[in-house]
Amino acid sequence: MTTQPVNSRLLRTHWRSGPVPLALCPVVVSVTDFTATSRPQAGAIAIAGLRLRRTWSRTPGALGMWLWADVAGSRSGSVSVWRDAAALEAFVGRTDHVAVVRAHRGRGTMRAATWEAEDFDPDAVWDRARALLTGTTPWPQGPVRLEDA
Repeated sequence: MTTQPVNSRLLRTHWRSGPVPLALCPVVVSVTDFTATSRPQAGAIAIAGLRLRRTWSRTPGALGMWLWADVAGSRSGSVSVWRDAAALEAFVGRTDHVAVVRAHRGRGTMRAATWEAEDFDPDAVWDRARALLTGTTPWPQGPVRLEDA
């Protein structure tokens, strides 16, 4: 994982572009946060995220994404930016993504948040996501057990 320090605990990858060109346009942002029950599980989910990231340049409707990790807290996830909610929903239902979710069911907790932004500003998106991930801003809903996902 190529990383940039975000704060004392979070690391993130460089931006990975999708096939949708970056432009000032309305977007849908998705932030995910997986907290593993063990360090080996945290590593396994991070590797799964890196594998999905390899497909990003071919993921329909994706503008781009960052992966992030809190190594000390056995947490990791993504901040992804989409053309619209339908593109995000299509990715969530994609066979390889569903396989990752099923493989890690019962091995941690997951939470996610989405929002719409009128104009895509990478710094503003990351700042809002980081506020969720560091606890500066409360999540709109609590963790979801993967058995229920």
